[in-house]
Amino acid sequence: MLEGEREAQRTPTDIQNIYVRSERSGELLPLSNLVQLVEFADSISLNRYNRVRSITLEANLEPDYSLGEALTYLEDLVEEHLPGQIIIDYKGQSRDYKFAGETLLCIFALGVMVVFLVLAAPFESWIHPFIIMLTVPLAMTGALLGLYLTDQSLNLYSQIGLIMLVGLSAKNGILIVEFANQLRDQGREFHEALIEAADTRFRPIIMTGITTAAGSIPLLISTGAGTETRFVIGVVIMFGVIASTLFTLFGGPTAYDLVGKYTGSPKAVAQQLEKELEQVDKN
Repeated sequence: MLEGEREAQRTPTDIQNIYVRSERSGELLPLSNLVQLVEFADSISLNRYNRVRSITLEANLEPDYSLGEALTYLEDLVEEHLPGQIIIDYKGQSRDYKFAGETLLCIFALGVMVVFLVLAAPFESWIHPFIIMLTVPLAMTGALLGLYLTDQSLNLYSQIGLIMLVGLSAKNGILIVEFANQLRDQGREFHEALIEAADTRFRPIIMTGITTAAGSIPLLISTGAGTETRFVIGVVIMFGVIASTLFTLFGGPTAYDLVGKYTGSPKAVAQQLEKELEQVDKN
């Protein structure tokens, strides 16, 4: 371990002025005759991520360049130029984009199942909730179309809006199915009850659809911090609600006519029991 006076070591070249004695000749020789100094760049600190030596890449995106495109481009560069033992991981928005999307299908399926079970309990049927839930796929299609037209991406906030649409799109179908069931309980013929239910509930469905879509306008015109996130949710809600409303007005009665005719009215069993009790009393 070679040491010298501290005041004589203020710069790297000061080490060249240190003299050492030659073991063979006994003379003092400058250290510069024996040692060569090489300068090279090194990191001030060693960064680690998940307890592994790491290098973090950060960048700002161009306005017309999405996060998904940027990550795909970087992943292609890693696969092309870096050795196989290199491991890549994600932080911040990139991590949310990569891993939040993987759970979307699971969360969406769970939301659909919960809404379906909640509807099955009061309707006491599996078919009527199925008819109501048919509005969900078209609502999703309308929301995705809105994201495409407004040049937005399928990110964490748009996924939250899609989950909200599961409940928002089902409420209009409830109006028609529930009223048609009530008319059937009163003894009305199936097609007559369906036509009257669709005609009577036309205005309430239009009004609820307009008010729900109008409620998303403040999200679309908002300014300030977080505008991008609010705008995406507003687009999903507006386009999804409009699409589900149109489908409910036309597709809902059609689905009820095709599938609902194989079901009885909710109070059919109770009415049948009452008739049998009346016949027993008469006898």
